[in-house]
Amino acid sequence: MRSRLADQLKQEQRERFARMTPAERVALTERLGEQGLAEYMSANGLDRGEAVKAIKRTRRIGRQPSRCLDERH
Repeated sequence: MRSRLADQLKQEQRERFARMTPAERVALTERLGEQGLAEYMSANGLDRGEAVKAIKRTRRIGRQPSRCLDERH
């Protein structure tokens, strides 16, 4: 069963984003990224550089390297 409240909140969020300029959307994205990074740093006791490295490491886990980047081919 779907929640009417959740649907209403999603609709309001879409409308709010639609009223934003592209520059405002980029600023929001950057602000949310910085907030997430700060929370990750705090939760894991890391400085900014260590946190960025840790996040990049986790993004690579399980990925297959692209053959086009393989210098042997």
